[in-house]
Amino acid sequence: MSRLPLPPFTRQSAIVKVRLAEDAWNSRDAATVALAYSPNTRWRNRAQFIFGRSEVEAFLRRKWARELDYRLIKALWAVEGRRIAVRFAYEHHDDSGTWFRAYGNENWCFDDEGLMTHRHASINEHPIAETDRRFLWPLGRRPDDHPGLSEYDF
Repeated sequence: MSRLPLPPFTRQSAIVKVRLAEDAWNSRDAATVALAYSPNTRWRNRAQFIFGRSEVEAFLRRKWARELDYRLIKALWAVEGRRIAVRFAYEHHDDSGTWFRAYGNENWCFDDEGLMTHRHASINEHPIAETDRRFLWPLGRRPDDHPGLSEYDF
């Protein structure tokens, strides 16, 4: 099973890969998102270590069960060969209605089929007032005309 675009990545193909990842995560469909990762993928997410596609799917189900109305923007930071570096921000609220914004960086590595074999994520988050939210599109894919991270200076 291949996931286009395939490495080695150019700047343009990496931008496409990043946007496809953003779109998938904004679907909040853990089973579909997990298919972008190799069966033996290895993650570090904050201080948590995740091994294999099934653990990725379980992690994402838990994440989106508690991070409600989740909306994410990703942006390419760097690319070389089969590696992509990304910066991102996302907003969500918890079951008490408190809103949060998280910022982070990810380092990705892909196999020849375009499946992610490694994901290393460093993430910081803080509560925000609902009036400070910036990611206001309807749930799902971010519209093409919606500002990206650079427009927010995130």
